Amino acid sequence: MRVLIIEDEEHIADFLRRGLSFKGYTVDVARTGEAGLDAARDKPPDIVVLDVMLPGMNGFEVCLRLRQGLDPTLPIIMLTAKDATEDKIEGLDAGADDYIAKPFSFDELLARMRAALRRRQPQGREVLRVDDLTLNTAAREAVRDGRSVDLTTREYDLLEFLVRHAGQVVSKEAIFERVWGYTYDIDSDAVKVYISYLRAKLTAGGEPDLIHTVRGIGYVLKESVPVT
Repeated sequence: MRVLIIEDEEHIADFLRRGLSFKGYTVDVARTGEAGLDAARDKPPDIVVLDVMLPGMNGFEVCLRLRQGLDPTLPIIMLTAKDATEDKIEGLDAGADDYIAKPFSFDELLARMRAALRRRQPQGREVLRVDDLTLNTAAREAVRDGRSVDLTTREYDLLEFLVRHAGQVVSKEAIFERVWGYTYDIDSDAVKVYISYLRAKLTAGGEPDLIHTVRGIGYVLKESVPVT
C-alpha cells in the first residue's frame, strides 16, 4: 500500500514516514499542497494523510482537488491542530474520510487507516431496497425514486449500514464502530454530521425522510408512512 503524507512540519512528516515504512507501507512525503497534488498524480496513492495548515494552498483545498481531479474514492485522513466542531465539519465537507486532531496516537492513526482502506475494498454484487431507495453495492450507487444520489465514500458506507439494518434502531456507538471502524469517541459529532448530510441528499427531490432519530439511542431507517 502506498501512503502519501502531505505535511509541512518536518518532525511530524519524518515520524510518520519512519513509522509507516516500518509497518510495511510505501511512503511518499510532500511538504506543500501543490507538491502533494503533483505527487498524487505522479504516483497515485492508496491513501492520503493530509495536514490542514499547509503553506499556500491549505489542506481543505488540497482535499477538494484530490477528490475532484484524481480519485473520488481515495481515502483521505486529515491531521490538524484544530479540533473545533466547525473545523471538523469543514474537513468533512471537503471530502475527508476522517479527521484527527494533533497530538494523536500513532496506533490510532494506523487503525483509522486500516478502516478506511477496508471500506475501499470491493464487496460482493448485491442490490438492496428500502421503500423507493435502491443501493447497488457493486457500483456503490444510490438511487431514490429514480433519482441518482451523489454520495461521498463515507456517506455511502453509512447509508449501506442503515439499509442493511432497516427497521432496527442502531446506536451511535454501533454506527461509529461499524462504519468508521474503531471505538466510538463520545465527544465526536461525526455521526450526527453525516446523518444530516444523508438526510439532505436523500430528500433533495422532495421525498419524505427515511432516517429517523430515536432520542437518546440512535437512528433507524424505515419506509415512509403515506399521508392519509
